[in-house]
Amino acid sequence: MFEVLVFVYENYWRGDACPEPEQLGRKLSAHGFEAEEIREALHWLDGLSLATQGMQIERSANDEASATVILRGTPEAAMPQSDDAMRVYSQAEQEHLGAECLGFIRFLESSNVLPCGLREIVVERAMAAPGDPVALDELKIIVLMVHWSTGIEPDALVLDELCESREGRTAH
Repeated sequence: MFEVLVFVYENYWRGDACPEPEQLGRKLSAHGFEAEEIREALHWLDGLSLATQGMQIERSANDEASATVILRGTPEAAMPQSDDAMRVYSQAEQEHLGAECLGFIRFLESSNVLPCGLREIVVERAMAAPGDPVALDELKIIVLMVHWSTGIEPDALVLDELCESREGRTAH
C-alpha cells in the first residue's frame, strides 16, 4: 500500500490534483500495482479525504500553518489546544505506533511542523495503516500524505527529514 501512496504523492502535486478514485485505480493498475495494493491504498486515501474534509488551514504572518478541525455535524470548531496541553496516547495507539513513531510525531510537533489538528489526522491515518507497529518510514509517508492532502508543503528541511532514509547518514 505504501508504494502506491508514494507513487500518488510523487505524481500528483496536491490532493486536489489527484483524479477520482476509479480513474486513479485504473492509472495505478496500468503502472503495474497489484489489485489488492490499489484497493488498500484507495480505501486509505478515502479515509484521508474524509479526515481532512472539515479542516480549515490558516497561515500566520510568519507563514506557519495552523489547522483547525471542524467537528462533524456542527459548524463550531474544536476547542484549540492550549500551549501547555499534552496529548495522551491510548494503549492501542502506543502499541500500533510504537515508541519510534510516537517520538517522531513529538519531534514534528516541537518543530512546529505538525499542528495538533494535523497530528490527530496523522495518528488516525496511522491507526488505519497495516503493520504492528507501524514502521517509521511508513509514518513519514503518512505525514507527507496528510500535508499533501491539505495542500501544505512542509519546510525544505522537514521535507528532507521525511523523504531521506537514515541509512548512510553521518552524525555530526
